[in-house]
Amino acid sequence: MTQPVTLAIIGAGKRGQAYAAYAALHPELARVVAIAEPRQALRESMAREFGVPAAACFHSYEELARQPQLAAAALICTQDRSHRDAVEHIAPLGYAMLLEKPMAPGLADCEAIVACVKAHRSLFAVCHVLLYTELTTQLTALMRAGVIGELVTVQHHEPVAWWHQAHSFVRGNWRNTAESSCMLLAKSCHDIDWLRHIVGKRCLRVASFGSLHHFKASACPPGATARCWDCPVETQCPYSAKRIYHTHFGRDNVTDYINDVITAGINTRDAVEQALKTGPYGRCVYACDNDVVDNQTVMLQYEDAVTASFMMTAFTPTLQRTTRLCGTRGYIETDFAKIKTFDFLTETESVHDTRLTAASATAAAGHGGGDYFLMKAFVHAVATGDTSGLFSGPDATLESHRTVFAAEHSRLTGTMVDLAAPAATASMPIGSLTGRQ
Repeated sequence: MTQPVTLAIIGAGKRGQAYAAYAALHPELARVVAIAEPRQALRESMAREFGVPAAACFHSYEELARQPQLAAAALICTQDRSHRDAVEHIAPLGYAMLLEKPMAPGLADCEAIVACVKAHRSLFAVCHVLLYTELTTQLTALMRAGVIGELVTVQHHEPVAWWHQAHSFVRGNWRNTAESSCMLLAKSCHDIDWLRHIVGKRCLRVASFGSLHHFKASACPPGATARCWDCPVETQCPYSAKRIYHTHFGRDNVTDYINDVITAGINTRDAVEQALKTGPYGRCVYACDNDVVDNQTVMLQYEDAVTASFMMTAFTPTLQRTTRLCGTRGYIETDFAKIKTFDFLTETESVHDTRLTAASATAAAGHGGGDYFLMKAFVHAVATGDTSGLFSGPDATLESHRTVFAAEHSRLTGTMVDLAAPAATASMPIGSLTGRQ
């Protein structure tokens, strides 16, 4: 009988937990045998769940890297700015690596990561989970089969949702470019990479526009205080932390998920109240140290004159992406649940349902099944050496990250970036785009 692939989880937060869940569902295929996580409660909780002994639990990836190789593969789910250092510690030991997106907040660090994994001939993939969904599988098949003829243009919309923007990108870990990365990289590198995959051509030119329109001091309502808990106008604010986290405590899975984040997994009503009174998630959204945009539009031109427009906005009620693909013989529209195709010749519409069945959806819930199917492909690749099911390797990811950096450079400078030029991204010394300083 084939032995399960052994995993070292580096970063036991929400993303590390999501990928480790595959081992809980399929212990015959994968087994967690080591953990590196600085937060004691999360480290011990994961250790209990997977039966990892204390001797294989570490405070940091540096401590783990001082040991002989403990597992076949390492899942690197730390904060973005530590990714390069983590890869450079782990790769020489022989681990296969699955790296949470984005690869790194700067182009120089991304290039260094690619150089490192190639130098050590590491099996390596990045967690662009949208590439592994049933939606993407079916849509790619339809495009490759030519059901809409030659692709001409794409419209793609990422609705962040008002509460998610407030949670992650105003109060949370990805609010500040200097501490994490630009919004387009932190949230939407998924989408720019997904467009690369669907279009199937190289991006040549990029232009972008966007701003921090709302979540700033100038938009603060009169009478608001620095914290929502005791704010006299809190009940009239859609971004109230008290409303998002405490008033709706236990309402649904989303509330449970974000309350886990703000309480480091304790998630009781009292713990939520304390977090809002003293922690970063209780701050007024108009009095935070955030600087990432709350809206951005990107225009992309690919080879063969294919064009795409991408829009990211905070001001939506839903997280569900939508895409329209316009071809010479037909049209596709998808809400990332169903795909509708229209044939210009027959003037008929077909509907393809990509939603998982009730049984499979329970096992493969994250990102429309993307978390699950990414892990399935990665574990299979580690076990067999067959990497054909991995779509997010180092070169493909570096290409899409270059496009993201170019788009952010365009937004900041008001210029169009020509990616086809030999050194198009080499002259972009803008903040986080330069990598290590």
